[in-house]
Amino acid sequence: MIDENRVKQIVAEVLKNLDVQERMHPGMVSVGISNRHLHVSQADLETLFGKGYQMKNMKNLSQPGQFAAEETVLIAGPKGMLEKVRILGPVRPSTQIEISWTDSFAIGVKPTLRDSGDTKGTPGCVIMGPKGSVILNEGVIVAARHIHMHTKDAEKFGLKDMDRVSVKTSGPRSIVYNNVLIRVSDKFALDFHLDTDEANSAGLKNGEMVEVIR
Repeated sequence: MIDENRVKQIVAEVLKNLDVQERMHPGMVSVGISNRHLHVSQADLETLFGKGYQMKNMKNLSQPGQFAAEETVLIAGPKGMLEKVRILGPVRPSTQIEISWTDSFAIGVKPTLRDSGDTKGTPGCVIMGPKGSVILNEGVIVAARHIHMHTKDAEKFGLKDMDRVSVKTSGPRSIVYNNVLIRVSDKFALDFHLDTDEANSAGLKNGEMVEVIR
């Protein structure tokens, strides 16, 4: 006969180990790959497309209320230009352009890695639309990789807004992304965002699952 107290002890140890593993590897998130794009203010939108202009929703994105617009623009820097860069809606208080490191070399803009919204002191460029052009003094960034989490997801993962984690991929080009920012809001949906350069380095595709490591 197995001692009942010993059985309880073994069960408690197993559960404790599972809890530790759960906290070390809280779960999986889906991948959302961000191609070059921009967010615009209403004033800049009207300069580019005409007075009173409203963006047209082409496709809803993974984050609630956000969408890829039908409208595209041309972005020009000292060395070159990027054509058909898509605008994402809705409008924002200020215009921000998100490109990859590869894109930044192509147009001759010094790469600046920033969290979204942190544009002070970043390079500028020229944005050209069908009705006019905007000279952007600052606002061009290479967006830092990040995970959007709803507050309920953050509770499940044991994380909070502005935490940093690592993310591990699988497959033949498996890598670990360190220093991944956590953004938490009741308005967010769970998604890991990174740019095309980072995704290509690991052979990732939209919708694939990756592991969050605390």
